[in-house]
Amino acid sequence: MSDSAMSTEKTYNYSDLPRKNAVLLLGSILIVAMCGIVYELIIGTVSSYLLGNSVYQFSLTIGFFMFAMGVGSYVSRFINGNLLQAFVWVELLLAFVGGMCSISLFMLFPYAPWFYQVGMFTFISTIGFLVGLEIPILTRVLSERSTTRESLSDVLSLDYIGALFGSVAFPLLLLPSLGLITASFAIGLTNAAVALLNVIWLRDYLDNFQRMLTYAIGTIVLLFVLTLSAGKITSFAQDHLYFDRIVWRDQSPYQNLVVTNTWKNNDIRLFIDGHLQFAETDEYRYHEALVHPVLSWGDTAPETVLILGGGDGLAIREVLKHPSVTRIDLVDLDPEMTRLGSEFAPLVRLNGGSMQSDILTVYNQDAFVYVKDTDQTYDRIIIDFPDPHNEALAKLYSVEFYAMVHAILNDGGTLVTQSSSPFFAPHSYWTIALTLEELFPDVISYNTPIPSFGIWGFHMASKLPDGALGPLPDGLRSLTPDSFAAARSFTTDLRPKRRLEVNSIFNPTIYEQYNTDISRI
Repeated sequence: MSDSAMSTEKTYNYSDLPRKNAVLLLGSILIVAMCGIVYELIIGTVSSYLLGNSVYQFSLTIGFFMFAMGVGSYVSRFINGNLLQAFVWVELLLAFVGGMCSISLFMLFPYAPWFYQVGMFTFISTIGFLVGLEIPILTRVLSERSTTRESLSDVLSLDYIGALFGSVAFPLLLLPSLGLITASFAIGLTNAAVALLNVIWLRDYLDNFQRMLTYAIGTIVLLFVLTLSAGKITSFAQDHLYFDRIVWRDQSPYQNLVVTNTWKNNDIRLFIDGHLQFAETDEYRYHEALVHPVLSWGDTAPETVLILGGGDGLAIREVLKHPSVTRIDLVDLDPEMTRLGSEFAPLVRLNGGSMQSDILTVYNQDAFVYVKDTDQTYDRIIIDFPDPHNEALAKLYSVEFYAMVHAILNDGGTLVTQSSSPFFAPHSYWTIALTLEELFPDVISYNTPIPSFGIWGFHMASKLPDGALGPLPDGLRSLTPDSFAAARSFTTDLRPKRRLEVNSIFNPTIYEQYNTDISRI
């Protein structure tokens, strides 16, 4: 007798399947559904980290995953013979493919974007196909010991409940505690454990119990070893992803944080979700351009400053060069980011220990919520958010958000926001200016070259029209009154080429503009 799942040499009858075994199969459905949705979320998250545009990546992942499930469900009608053995085979294949998906995608990315996308769609299609096979197979088994209506009701209800468990467990437990690669191995191990449990409990229904047991144990041992080695494997993958030596890494509930150090010139670099945030060799050019024009704008020296983002402490370092400032409030969502800025020795050296300043108060909460709910007002507000490469960040560049910022600015107050590159993303850059002009009488746009990023842009918006740049602190390494005056000039290739609209939460045009701009690079 062949142990092939497709065998038709023998008729299998599951009408006498004991209740405890039926309960085991129903429990397997719940776990299978949980694992399936987690694989989907892992692939979508990896693609968002590496390629950006999270809406696009998750939409593709979900769409092709569901399509592949449909194909798998259709193909399941052609599987005959020992359905329980077929289920175990599918579980083992799913455990291996799903467990390997995250590390494989990270290793594919450095070669070429098209190569990564081929791998991504291969994993999505394969995992979706296997998940699509499982549910009809188990439904057919269970329908032999009860009515089709009851078996469908049981299977589908547990499938949906399992999907809920997986979708909740991934962002709250798996991602922050395990990270993407370890979570992938662990969920694969879970699938393999389900297969092993079914092999043991349903051994009387399998054609070759010893062989299936060997395969199940072998898969578990492989994935268990990979799970235990996930830290070293992750380090290996990240070393290939970032090329430079990684000196600090952390996966917080909100983002992936990596600090690298170049071999040649000891250049510290911070990456968030794979996007470069600063390089030690030229970060001063960025932070001087971000901080000093807004703090020196107008006739009145500022006393209170709000910084939104900037948990690395580098903007605070520049603010502290203005002796008139008596209070700095920093709002950064991620406690791990502010911990990095205050405890990681190379970054503490770089920010001059600014996170320990007596006039600094740190709030680890959503900037949108803080601005909406605070009863504090400020003379200056510095907005240092990442580029609007996903829908969550797009709201922080919206007219609604700027209206709330306007409300907590004192009379004569001024804000500044980093605004991405007017060269690489000109339409999102000028969308920010257009959005600010809805609320402020005076919007000042300027740009500066930063070798690690290219040409970078900023916007200041003031409650008082016709402001002017006052005295700058002594000892700046880059910014001067003359360089700032020149920075307000834009060449033709830094201007928008198509019609722009105000960015709103209800119509996030900046998100579309940014992704269209970046896709040209």
